[in-house]
Amino acid sequence: MKTIAVDAMGGDIGLDVTIPGAVAFLKQQADAHLILVGDAERIQAALSAAKAPLERIRIQHATQVVDMDEAPPSALKNKKDSSMRVAINQVKEGAAQAAVSAGNTGALMATARFVLKTIPGIDRPAIAKFLPAQGDHLTLMLDLGANVDCTSEQLFQFALMGNELVAALYPQRGAPKVGLLNVGTEDIKGTDTVKQTFALLQQSQLNFIGNVEGNAVFSGNVDVVVADGFTGNVVLKTIEGAVKFIGGVIKEEFKRSMLTKAAALLALPTLKNFKQRLDPRRFNGAIFLGLRGVVIKSHGGTDAEGFTYALQEAYHEIKMDSLHKIETGIARQLAAIESVSGLHDGNTD
Repeated sequence: MKTIAVDAMGGDIGLDVTIPGAVAFLKQQADAHLILVGDAERIQAALSAAKAPLERIRIQHATQVVDMDEAPPSALKNKKDSSMRVAINQVKEGAAQAAVSAGNTGALMATARFVLKTIPGIDRPAIAKFLPAQGDHLTLMLDLGANVDCTSEQLFQFALMGNELVAALYPQRGAPKVGLLNVGTEDIKGTDTVKQTFALLQQSQLNFIGNVEGNAVFSGNVDVVVADGFTGNVVLKTIEGAVKFIGGVIKEEFKRSMLTKAAALLALPTLKNFKQRLDPRRFNGAIFLGLRGVVIKSHGGTDAEGFTYALQEAYHEIKMDSLHKIETGIARQLAAIESVSGLHDGNTD
């Protein structure tokens, strides 16, 4: 049985999204079990209304809720019995194999890092997300906002984590192709930090394909794109805005005249496929990578369908044993680097 702890109270909407999303998820995955954390009385009422499969649900009462605009230090200090923290505690205690929350991103990251700690060899966890690309390819990008300022060593660690996650979840791809986000593909371009990161990646055992520009995210020719949190978050928000803009323009153009409206009817199947392929709900569920536990962040404003996809992301990671594979892979990569460094240090010629 694969067990996921759910912060049932988190997000902009809370129970009206998390409970229907959880019920839909359980209908899709027969071997899944959920621990719903929050106000027990309200959760029970919501489950009854949704006709949930109660035999695969356990309610864990929590007396507090982290506000969406609450400062992370305040959540850590004053919300020790919040639905968010109690859900993460389920992972630490081994009651659940993953936690999912649509709550405050900063508070969730701070709480998860405090409770679960980081994988050996990793300084900071990163926010990673799979983005759609050509040919139904999924490109993993990190960091997407957890670390605004990064050293070259931390960016290198992000590359290690991203590489191991893709290798764990999509073993059929072989050695993941890792790219470093830059303003050009030439190795002489970029900030000093990016140049130093390039050198570290070039010397590693990763399948490093060099610097990549922003358009490579959608090319289908790269599996992992590495960036600092400032750059990554700007890219993510730009992508989200561009998708909305393109969708709006297409809608406007088809409404211009009776002729274009008729054309829209003919193109309706294609337009539906287009909308489905780029539906942000299908890619809901950012991964807090680098922690000693699986934590998935759902978008705070998503609907029940989007929350179901976040639960599916957690389920996929549990099924593929991603955490163990990431920890093992990173240890192996760091040991190889240490071995090479030791050989170089001991060379007296």
